[in-house]
Amino acid sequence: MSTTVQRVAIVTGGARGIGAATAVRLAREGRAVAVLDLDEAACKDTVDRITADGGTALAVGCDVSDTERVSAAVERVAAELGPPVVLVNNAGVLRDNLLFKMSDDDWDTVMNVHLRGAFLVSRACQKHMVDTGFGRVVNLSSSSALGNRGQANYAAAKAGLQGFTKTLAKELGKFGITANAVAPGFIVTDMTAQTAARVGMGFEDFQKAAADRIPVQRVGRPEDIANAVAFFTGEDAGFVSGQVLYVAGGPLN
Repeated sequence: MSTTVQRVAIVTGGARGIGAATAVRLAREGRAVAVLDLDEAACKDTVDRITADGGTALAVGCDVSDTERVSAAVERVAAELGPPVVLVNNAGVLRDNLLFKMSDDDWDTVMNVHLRGAFLVSRACQKHMVDTGFGRVVNLSSSSALGNRGQANYAAAKAGLQGFTKTLAKELGKFGITANAVAPGFIVTDMTAQTAARVGMGFEDFQKAAADRIPVQRVGRPEDIANAVAFFTGEDAGFVSGQVLYVAGGPLN
């Protein structure tokens, strides 16, 4: 890092997949990282990877859709690591279904985790960022924000995160805080494995079919997304805000 101050980062949904890769990458950038997930015990592997590499990490159990739990989690991070000024809103769930089959709970669960969760954690962290005069917020959107069959809930939530990001950029910029979004394309995670199962394809075949449609002729890995997040959260990215970066191996149209 270009500063001697160790910034504290929170990564939600950090137990596995993109969240875990991002937490590990930010630790290598010199951040102290709070790894948040619904099940605190599930964060152990990510924390162990960071500490084994000489980094500082803390596992925190938190339901990001619960106001009181979010407040408690953020204050715990502030007390044990320091003020959280880097935030990656990555927590997410899938409840895929075609519109006529989608239940109220399918819709509400996805909205609560993705949109409400990002709102609650951002609101809880922003006071620490304002007080510090530095902040980096990165929201995980998706190429599904452009529309995807069987994902009316997920697509709407991920599109909503783009509007949320741009609004935060306008509101918080004067405090030294940037807000950006990363929109992954096809990334090999548990989520994409679930999607393959939903459409009745083996995961290897599903990946091959996806790679054939991607200009760089491969599917993405969680580390590809972590690399983009690391840029947006960096000390030198202070003039980049309100942007949505599609990390998808090529243009999507």
